[in-house]
Amino acid sequence: MKNSLKYLILFILILPAKNLFSQDVDIVAYLKQIENGEKSKVEEKLPDLKKEYPNSPSLMFLDGVLTENGQDAVAIYSKIVDYYPYSKYADAALYRIYSYYYALGLYDTAKKQLDKLKKNYPESPYIKIAEKKIPSDDEGSPGEQKPDVKKQIDYKYTIQAGAFSKIENAQSLKKDFEDSGFFSEIKEKVVGGTTFEVVYVGKFATENEAKNFLQVVNSEFKLKGRVVNIE
Repeated sequence: MKNSLKYLILFILILPAKNLFSQDVDIVAYLKQIENGEKSKVEEKLPDLKKEYPNSPSLMFLDGVLTENGQDAVAIYSKIVDYYPYSKYADAALYRIYSYYYALGLYDTAKKQLDKLKKNYPESPYIKIAEKKIPSDDEGSPGEQKPDVKKQIDYKYTIQAGAFSKIENAQSLKKDFEDSGFFSEIKEKVVGGTTFEVVYVGKFATENEAKNFLQVVNSEFKLKGRVVNIE
């Protein structure tokens, strides 16, 4: 009886891993279709593929490739990196996250993603491609920390990410931003006699830059921030 129970438990423990592995699907043919300009054909097949392989990390990657909204695609790629780090396209997903931040001009954050790519996937072919894009040290993004700024920039906008009654909550969010390579600060604000710890992230010269970055912050950190003038 004990042996039977032992084997039953072992079977239960092994079963999810096998099922998870069997849920993956080969997407090479679909990626080639996209390269050949047949994106719409793949998009038509995607809903049925999702139903058949709901837990396929490769299919998640395909979904990210087909997603036109940048921050939505990053959310998909981040899920692959976080939950399926050993999957076939995990390094490609991380490279695409890097590329997105680089395209926004958030070079410090992009470099942080590249460092993660080097550490977790040292044999990835995407490393050499990414290294060619990293700008020189005198370049940077207005939304991120940069120790040596040679050109003085007139920052007019920032993003109010959250307001907390407890300083610990504000400090936690500030740390999350800084861990991602973003400039962040906390300021006290009294509203109706109550003191709030307000967390700000990023510094921008134009409102358009701030609005573009706001989409990234709200999507990646699940927030409802807003663009405000720097006081």
